[in-house]
Amino acid sequence: MAKRALISVFYKDGVLELAQYLIEKGWEILSTGGTKKHLADAGLPVTDVSAVTGFPECLDGRVKTLHPKIHAGLLAIRANAEHMKTMSELSVDTIDLVCVNLYPFFEKVQAGLSFNETVEFIDIGGPTMLRSAAKNHADVLVLTDVADYEEVKTALTAAEQDTSKIPLDLK
Repeated sequence: MAKRALISVFYKDGVLELAQYLIEKGWEILSTGGTKKHLADAGLPVTDVSAVTGFPECLDGRVKTLHPKIHAGLLAIRANAEHMKTMSELSVDTIDLVCVNLYPFFEKVQAGLSFNETVEFIDIGGPTMLRSAAKNHADVLVLTDVADYEEVKTALTAAEQDTSKIPLDLK
């Protein structure tokens, strides 16, 4: 089964190189909104999360990744036969890496935006995905900082793309 990464970042630094590396290693890239556009504009094959969920991004982008097919893909314990049976029955594929950085809420608060503008920088999907992935850290690699991209690529190469073999201090 091909590995899958969900990449949805506010700060795009280094994300093209990370996605290129993953694609070269046979990973499928899932993404949302601006990140999907950024990757696709660079010519990278990327699957929109809505193609996975069967549900469109909506409410001005407020709802993208808040879906059982995303969170089941993150939370399924690969070594648990019942989990994997359920995944098969529900036609849900696993997600093996989440690369997310959060909306810059505190920066926006200090920028003097209006209340209505500022409230749009309260991230819901990002923290939710991070918590789902972290709960299943044995199977899902969690990546939030561009400074870690190179180290993670090195670790993935050493582990032959098996996220379960990545040391916990990199997860």
